[in-house]
Amino acid sequence: MAYLVTGGTGFIGRFLIDNLVEREGPVYVVVRKGSVKKLEALKARWGTAAERVIPVVGDLAKPKLGLSTADMAKLKGKVKHFFHLAAIYDLSADAASQETANIEGTRNAVELAEAVNAGCFHHVSSIAAAGLYDGVFREDMFEDAEDKDHPYFHTKHESEGIVRRESKVPFRIYRPGIVVGHSKTGEIDKIDGPYYFFKLIQKMRNALPPWVPTVGIEGGRINIVPVDFVADAIDHIAHKKGLDGGCFHLTDPEPMRVGEVLNAFAKAAHAPQMTMRLNAKMFSFIPSFVLDAAMSLAPVRRIQKQLLADLGIPKDMFTFINYPTRFDNREAAKALKGSGIEVPRLEDYAWRLWDYWERHLDPDLFIDRSLAGKVKDKVVVVTGGTSGIGEATAYKLAEAGARVVVVARDAEKAVPVMAKIKADGGDGTFVSCDLSSLEDCDKLVATVLKKFGRCDYLVNNAGRSIRRGIASSYDRFHDFERTMQLNYFGSLRLIMGFLPSMVAQNAGHIINISSIGVLTRAPRFSAYVSSKAALDAFADCAASEFIDNNVHFTTINMPLVRTPMIAPTKLYNHVPTLSPEQAADLVVEAVVYKPVRIATRLGIFGEILHAVAPKATQIILNTAFRMFPDSGAAQGKKKDGEAKEVELTPEQIAFAQITQGIHW
Repeated sequence: MAYLVTGGTGFIGRFLIDNLVEREGPVYVVVRKGSVKKLEALKARWGTAAERVIPVVGDLAKPKLGLSTADMAKLKGKVKHFFHLAAIYDLSADAASQETANIEGTRNAVELAEAVNAGCFHHVSSIAAAGLYDGVFREDMFEDAEDKDHPYFHTKHESEGIVRRESKVPFRIYRPGIVVGHSKTGEIDKIDGPYYFFKLIQKMRNALPPWVPTVGIEGGRINIVPVDFVADAIDHIAHKKGLDGGCFHLTDPEPMRVGEVLNAFAKAAHAPQMTMRLNAKMFSFIPSFVLDAAMSLAPVRRIQKQLLADLGIPKDMFTFINYPTRFDNREAAKALKGSGIEVPRLEDYAWRLWDYWERHLDPDLFIDRSLAGKVKDKVVVVTGGTSGIGEATAYKLAEAGARVVVVARDAEKAVPVMAKIKADGGDGTFVSCDLSSLEDCDKLVATVLKKFGRCDYLVNNAGRSIRRGIASSYDRFHDFERTMQLNYFGSLRLIMGFLPSMVAQNAGHIINISSIGVLTRAPRFSAYVSSKAALDAFADCAASEFIDNNVHFTTINMPLVRTPMIAPTKLYNHVPTLSPEQAADLVVEAVVYKPVRIATRLGIFGEILHAVAPKATQIILNTAFRMFPDSGAAQGKKKDGEAKEVELTPEQIAFAQITQGIHW
């Protein structure tokens, strides 16, 4: 007894062969000439049985799969089971490719099965053969399929029809649900089905703590099965007598709704759960022509395209949000009875699927995430580059091959910084500039453009911070003027100066070092937070105007960092802070990924609290305001007292630990 398999190097095929090699007889695998090496590479998984896995060169698009006369003569009369799995399982594939592979490929396989006198033709179809049938689709139903306009549904239905109408060899048809990874190892070979939503779940996990409730979609019931169940079921049913001519739904008898599926994976990823799920059908009252008209608008199309591209979700995936079809699988259940083969609960193995995806298939694993890949030979202007965050950032950029322009007022402080950059083999240039002077800002822009001809990245890091309650500032209006002049107007002047050249070169990235205080609105920092909030708002507005010029804006709402700027406030010696190097890593993240915003979870949570419970948030902040008093200097006392170490109470230490990173 011999087996003949198409699609043996594919996802389901390789697991089916895992089972077949446990039985007797050779396993002939039809592969393209260029895929012989791929099959050879898979043989390691079959151990000593691999010698019984024999490649047969063919082509899905050719009559009788393009097998040579010699190969057909060798196979004739020996093939008891012909498994046809080769097909395109991809909603986003073009119609022509699907027609060739799924329809013509199946017709050619049926012809080959007859030519070699195969004992039984096993066709692996799909639940897509039912189209978008509204109701319960039984295993004995075929012509009843509805809404097959999509190429994937159409070709899956038609290929199954070819087997039913044209096969002169006894056949059995298998319709698996949406196939995901192995329930025990998580193994899968590509992103498909629910995996398209993993990037969205990952982004939610990175942005919010897992206990924050979110809103999601309820959706229809979606039928998901692991590949090991599918392979085991096909193998078992294929070898059971008396089932020729049958069709078997390899599906979950208790499918979960889309929202439940996403929550299962969110739980596996330690991401927030969608505790409130809206039924998408509630929007069905909107006439389709209204929705079509809205989706045809250019801004809507661009937004949709960008969002789907960012998340890696094909538009066609939304076909399954309100999936209307349920699948009766009584024939498959009867055939599998007593075998121990059954669909495991998704909740029991979702973590394995997530873990495998994040370790092996996450698209971020395959992009150039190195800083050098982004900034090598690029001109990067870093303000406030002789100390703190700016200095640490300048070193990282220079080490990665950037042409770093270090900007600061004090030329003496720049000497050791420039010496270190050059000693490490970096390319650094120092330009002295008082960023509170608009004239100096203009000179800086002119100097950079004259020397380098361009500015690829602008890191607005230089800033002034004042920790003083408003009641202590009634006679210090100049505090607000000075802070706004440097933090907002100075940064804005540089942005406005460099933007024309960035637009002209159709590339640029502006990174503004803002503060967590903009999100939390911590007291005593009204001057500082206001200036940073102004810059944040400008960046948000500007980003919308220049996104089609390939000029990006990133705002980093930086938590408390241990820099010379906070040194005068002695109580910060006792609270958790980031090191300048850790802060510089956030700048690197901004350069590599170009996000709109980088913020800590606490910062985001603070912004959410301000939105949903503003009064309660004010009470919390007022508690902190009274707990951490103004410094002696801020109260107008002698600076001698301020120089002393400040002893924090246990309550203050506990509060600072809980609100780690916030400026108090």
